[in-house]
Amino acid sequence: MKPDSKSRKAALYEALKMGVLTMQLRPGEDLDETALSEEFSLSRTPLREVFRQLAGEGFIDLRENRGARISEMSHTTLRDFFLTAPMIYGAILRLAAKNATRDQIKRLKDAQEDFRRVLRSGSGDDRALANNRFHEITGEMADNVYLTPSFHRLLIDHARISMTFYRPTDNHMAENVTEAADQHDQIIAAIEARDEARAAQLADDHWALSRDQIELFVMPAGLEVPLGDLPRKTPA
Repeated sequence: MKPDSKSRKAALYEALKMGVLTMQLRPGEDLDETALSEEFSLSRTPLREVFRQLAGEGFIDLRENRGARISEMSHTTLRDFFLTAPMIYGAILRLAAKNATRDQIKRLKDAQEDFRRVLRSGSGDDRALANNRFHEITGEMADNVYLTPSFHRLLIDHARISMTFYRPTDNHMAENVTEAADQHDQIIAAIEARDEARAAQLADDHWALSRDQIELFVMPAGLEVPLGDLPRKTPA
């Protein structure tokens, strides 16, 4: 029996989401509606329903009369990413410590167990996705209607540009990955203790750990404006 339309839509959603997060679908790449319709046995209407959902979550861009494409990663978006990431992470973890339910804390612990497991035996993609899932749950804990959309968009680009962090090529990078896992444990403890200040501080520490390595991966040669700094405006 062929899977019904709902399950085929779910399969398409997951395939595109994972493709974006693991960079198998490159930023700015056009999506072929005809090929995807055939592959997932979906007509245009349910296909575009999936596209709209993914666009709302920041995975793809919908352009009038030009179809869908994978969300871009330009110099501007990367600069904005480095500027806002520490602020958003800090706010999310502070609110997570305040609002987390017992069930959410359990799911966060389960996500951390999975993260440590894939650090031992998983691929770089597995590690980035497991890390992404850990932080997705902290966003659910924060439960803030204003922060949630920004946090989801942040996690998409963090997953895409942190692939190098989870493919360590020397001992120092491997130590950083291990420290990141240890910081996850500390984040869980701070959330469980309802220690908002500690959770916010750990957000800063966690961001600082990966920032330098991520910058090495994304920094264009000869870039004059440091990522995370705003360009100085010329006085009128």
